[in-house]
Amino acid sequence: MEHSHAVVNGETRSLSGAEPPLTALDWLRGIGLTGAKEGCAEGECGACSVLVARAGVDAPTEWTAINACLLPAASLAGQEVVTAEGLGDPDSLHPVQREMAVRGGSQCGYCTPGFVCSMAAEYYRAGRCEGSEESGFDLHALSGNLCRCTGYRPIVEAAQALGAPEAGDHLSFRTTAPPPVSAPVRLPGYVRPADLEEALALLAEPGAVALAGSTDLGVESNLKGARPGLLVGVDHLPQLRGLTVGDDVVEIGAGLSLSEVERRLDGAVPLLAEVFPLFASRLIRNGATIGGNLGTASPIGDLAPALLALDASLVLVSAAGEREVPLAGYFTGYRETVREPGELIGRVRVPRPLAPVAAFHKVAKRRFDDISSVAVAFAIDLVDGEVARAAIGLGGVAATPIRATEAEDALVGRPWTAEVVTEAAQLLGRCGTPIDDHRASGAYRRAMLATSLEKLFAEIGGAA
Repeated sequence: MEHSHAVVNGETRSLSGAEPPLTALDWLRGIGLTGAKEGCAEGECGACSVLVARAGVDAPTEWTAINACLLPAASLAGQEVVTAEGLGDPDSLHPVQREMAVRGGSQCGYCTPGFVCSMAAEYYRAGRCEGSEESGFDLHALSGNLCRCTGYRPIVEAAQALGAPEAGDHLSFRTTAPPPVSAPVRLPGYVRPADLEEALALLAEPGAVALAGSTDLGVESNLKGARPGLLVGVDHLPQLRGLTVGDDVVEIGAGLSLSEVERRLDGAVPLLAEVFPLFASRLIRNGATIGGNLGTASPIGDLAPALLALDASLVLVSAAGEREVPLAGYFTGYRETVREPGELIGRVRVPRPLAPVAAFHKVAKRRFDDISSVAVAFAIDLVDGEVARAAIGLGGVAATPIRATEAEDALVGRPWTAEVVTEAAQLLGRCGTPIDDHRASGAYRRAMLATSLEKLFAEIGGAA
C-alpha cells in the first residue's frame, strides 16, 4: 500500500498491521521503542510524548511534541518521528538528556522520556536564543508533562540551562528542509484523501469520521472503546489550513492546530490570545484543531464561549457546496449541532472590527491544563463611557455553549457604571441551567457567573 511506512529515528518502519484502534504509542512500543510510556491514555500526563516533523510557522519544518497515546498509528504514514531513543544514547547524550541527567531531573524515569521530547521540541524552536544570552526556553512548552517524584525544580533548571543547538546537529538541520509530504494513504480503517472532494465523499459514507489531532477521538477510543468504521484524515488538506487577517474578517482554517492558530494570529485577536494559554496543555494544542474542538460540540470547551463573544460563524462544506452558519445557531443540544452527515467545518470567520474590551475568565480547579467549571468570554465596546456593544459567551452552564443575551441587553446603550454592571451581573448569574457535578455545584457556577462581570469592571475601571 502506498506510503504504508513511517520514518522513525531515521529508519523506515513498516506500518503493516497498524490499523485502528492501534495507537502510535502502542505501535512504537511494539517495535521496541519503549521509552515512551502510557500513563493516562487521555493526553493528561505527557509520558507518551514524541516528536513529529511538521510544517513550521517560523521555519520550513518544526519538531512538534505530541501525545502518542492519542494518535492512531496509521496516521503516521509517510511522516517522520523521533522518540527519546532517537535523540541520543548513553554514549552520546543529546544536550536535553545531558542537562536532565547532570541536574537531577530524573528519579524513577517513567516520565523522563516524555519530558525530554517536549524539551527537545522547544530546544529546536526557531529564534529561541536570538538576541539574548539567556536560553529563551519557554517553560509552557512542558505544559502537559507531569512528574510525580522528582519535583519540577531540577527539570526547570535543566530546561533553562539549554543553549542554542550545537553545530552539525542533524535534527536542527532538518528544520531548514521542507516538511514531509502528506501524500494520500489508504490503510485498513484509515484513509488520508488526496483532496477535499475525496474527503467529503468518504465522510458521506456510514460510519466514517473525520480525524485531525485525535485529542478527543483518541480518548473516546482508549477509554470508552469507540470504534469508527473509517477514519478520514483531514488535517493536511490545504482548504482547511488557511489563515487570513483582513479588514472585515479573520478567517481560520478548521484543520489548523490551536498552536498554529495562536502563533499565526500573533495577538491579532486579543480574546483568543487570552484563551490559548489556558486551553488544555501545549501537547494537546499541538494536535487539537479548531474544527475538531467545535465539531465535538462540548458544552465545557473553552474555545466556543470566546468565539460566541466574537460573533463568529462557521463555514460548513459538503459535496453540495458551502453554507455559513452563525456559531450562536450552530449548537442545538448536548453535543448536537446543525451540521449534517457528510458536512465538515471548513473555516471559522470572526468579523472585524473587534470590540476593544476583551477578557476571558476561566474558573477551574487548576490554573492550567484543566477543564473549566465555568468559562466566560467578554467582548465589549465602550464609546464615551457608554456600552455601544456587548457580547458574552458562556461555557459550563448549560447543555451547549450559550450567549448571555439578557445580560448583554442590560448593558447596551447604558453607561458603564457600577450600578449598571451590578444589575447586568444579577441577570448573568441567572443564565443557563448549571448543574451539580464533580467539578462544581450549580450554586457555585451561578455565583461565578455573577462575579465575572463585576471582576471585569474592577479590572478595566468605570466610565471616564
